[in-house]
Amino acid sequence: MNKAFVGALVALVAMAVFVGCTKSETGGGAGNDTFKVVVPALATSVKQGELQTVKVSIERGDGFKRSVKLEFKSSTGITVDPASTTVQPSDKGDVQLKIAAANDAPLGESLILVKATPSQGEAAETQIKITVSAK
Repeated sequence: MNKAFVGALVALVAMAVFVGCTKSETGGGAGNDTFKVVVPALATSVKQGELQTVKVSIERGDGFKRSVKLEFKSSTGITVDPASTTVQPSDKGDVQLKIAAANDAPLGESLILVKATPSQGEAAETQIKITVSAK
Protein backbone atom coordinates (compact mmCIF):
# COMPACT_ATOMS: atom_id res chain seq x y z
CA MET A 1 0.00 0.00 0.00
CA ASN A 2 1.25 3.45 -0.72
CA LYS A 3 1.61 6.02 2.05
CA ALA A 4 -1.06 8.37 0.62
CA PHE A 5 -3.66 5.60 0.67
CA VAL A 6 -2.78 4.56 4.22
CA GLY A 7 -2.89 8.20 5.37
CA ALA A 8 -6.30 8.73 3.77
CA LEU A 9 -7.62 5.53 5.35
CA VAL A 10 -6.41 6.57 8.81
CA ALA A 11 -8.03 10.01 8.40
CA LEU A 12 -11.31 8.41 7.31
CA VAL A 13 -11.38 6.08 10.32
CA ALA A 14 -10.61 8.98 12.66
CA MET A 15 -13.46 11.03 11.17
CA ALA A 16 -15.87 8.10 11.60
CA VAL A 17 -14.97 7.87 15.29
CA PHE A 18 -15.64 11.57 15.86
CA VAL A 19 -18.91 11.86 13.88
CA GLY A 20 -20.50 8.53 14.73
CA CYS A 21 -23.11 9.70 17.21
CA THR A 22 -24.49 12.65 19.11
CA LYS A 23 -25.36 12.55 22.80
CA SER A 24 -28.04 14.56 24.58
CA GLU A 25 -27.48 16.63 27.67
CA THR A 26 -27.43 14.55 30.83
CA GLY A 27 -30.72 13.41 32.35
CA GLY A 28 -31.52 11.58 35.57
CA GLY A 29 -29.92 12.69 38.81
CA ALA A 30 -26.43 13.66 39.98
CA GLY A 31 -23.06 11.93 39.84
CA ASN A 32 -23.26 8.53 38.15
CA ASP A 33 -27.07 8.41 38.58
CA THR A 34 -27.47 9.86 35.06
CA PHE A 35 -28.16 8.91 31.46
CA LYS A 36 -27.77 10.31 27.95
CA VAL A 37 -29.65 9.67 24.72
CA VAL A 38 -27.41 8.72 21.80
CA VAL A 39 -28.56 9.39 18.20
CA PRO A 40 -26.77 9.44 14.82
CA ALA A 41 -24.53 12.52 14.46
CA LEU A 42 -25.09 12.87 10.74
CA ALA A 43 -28.42 13.41 9.02
CA THR A 44 -30.24 10.23 8.01
CA SER A 45 -31.17 10.31 4.33
CA VAL A 46 -34.59 9.04 3.30
CA LYS A 47 -36.33 9.31 -0.06
CA GLN A 48 -39.98 10.26 -0.38
CA GLY A 49 -42.10 7.11 0.01
CA GLU A 50 -39.28 5.13 1.61
CA LEU A 51 -38.26 3.92 5.08
CA GLN A 52 -34.96 4.04 6.98
CA THR A 53 -34.06 2.55 10.35
CA VAL A 54 -31.85 4.32 12.89
CA LYS A 55 -30.63 3.27 16.31
CA VAL A 56 -31.39 5.37 19.39
CA SER A 57 -29.63 4.32 22.58
CA ILE A 58 -29.78 5.07 26.28
CA GLU A 59 -26.28 5.37 27.73
CA ARG A 60 -26.57 4.79 31.48
CA GLY A 61 -24.27 5.95 34.25
CA ASP A 62 -23.27 3.17 36.66
CA GLY A 63 -25.83 4.30 39.24
CA PHE A 64 -28.77 4.92 36.90
CA LYS A 65 -31.24 2.03 37.35
CA ARG A 66 -34.56 3.56 36.22
CA SER A 67 -36.82 3.08 33.23
CA VAL A 68 -36.75 5.79 30.54
CA LYS A 69 -39.72 6.70 28.35
CA LEU A 70 -38.67 7.80 24.86
CA GLU A 71 -41.06 10.00 22.85
CA PHE A 72 -40.47 10.96 19.22
CA LYS A 73 -42.12 13.96 17.52
CA SER A 74 -41.61 14.38 13.79
CA SER A 75 -42.24 17.04 11.18
CA THR A 76 -45.04 17.02 8.61
CA GLY A 77 -44.63 14.16 6.14
CA ILE A 78 -42.34 12.13 8.42
CA THR A 79 -43.62 9.24 10.52
CA VAL A 80 -41.77 7.49 13.31
CA ASP A 81 -42.43 3.97 14.60
CA PRO A 82 -42.63 3.56 17.49
CA ALA A 83 -43.90 7.04 18.43
CA SER A 84 -42.96 6.22 22.03
CA THR A 85 -41.43 3.34 23.95
CA THR A 86 -40.05 2.63 27.41
CA VAL A 87 -36.54 1.27 27.97
CA GLN A 88 -36.34 -0.78 31.16
CA PRO A 89 -33.22 -0.92 33.36
CA SER A 90 -32.69 -4.56 32.36
CA ASP A 91 -32.88 -3.76 28.60
CA LYS A 92 -29.77 -3.36 26.47
CA GLY A 93 -30.87 0.23 25.84
CA ASP A 94 -31.07 0.23 22.02
CA VAL A 95 -34.26 1.09 20.13
CA GLN A 96 -34.59 0.56 16.38
CA LEU A 97 -36.55 3.54 15.09
CA LYS A 98 -38.30 3.27 11.72
CA ILE A 99 -38.46 6.62 9.93
CA ALA A 100 -40.69 6.93 6.86
CA ALA A 101 -41.10 9.85 4.49
CA ALA A 102 -44.52 10.22 2.86
CA ASN A 103 -44.73 10.39 -0.93
CA ASP A 104 -45.37 14.12 -0.59
CA ALA A 105 -42.98 14.84 2.31
CA PRO A 106 -41.29 18.24 1.95
CA LEU A 107 -37.78 17.95 0.48
CA GLY A 108 -34.76 19.01 2.53
CA GLU A 109 -33.82 19.03 6.19
CA SER A 110 -36.23 17.92 8.90
CA LEU A 111 -35.91 17.13 12.60
CA ILE A 112 -37.28 14.46 14.89
CA LEU A 113 -37.40 15.65 18.48
CA VAL A 114 -36.44 13.00 21.04
CA LYS A 115 -37.53 13.39 24.66
CA ALA A 116 -36.31 10.91 27.25
CA THR A 117 -38.12 11.00 30.59
CA PRO A 118 -36.88 8.77 33.42
CA SER A 119 -39.29 7.31 35.97
CA GLN A 120 -37.60 9.66 38.45
CA GLY A 121 -35.25 12.58 37.77
CA GLU A 122 -34.59 15.09 35.01
CA ALA A 123 -35.58 14.50 31.37
CA ALA A 124 -33.11 14.82 28.48
CA GLU A 125 -33.78 15.95 24.90
CA THR A 126 -31.99 15.74 21.58
CA GLN A 127 -32.79 15.71 17.85
CA ILE A 128 -32.39 13.34 14.93
CA LYS A 129 -31.59 15.11 11.67
CA ILE A 130 -33.37 13.85 8.55
CA THR A 131 -32.72 14.77 4.92
CA VAL A 132 -35.65 14.03 2.60
CA SER A 133 -34.85 13.65 -1.09
CA ALA A 134 -37.01 13.08 -4.19
CA LYS A 135 -38.02 9.54 -5.20
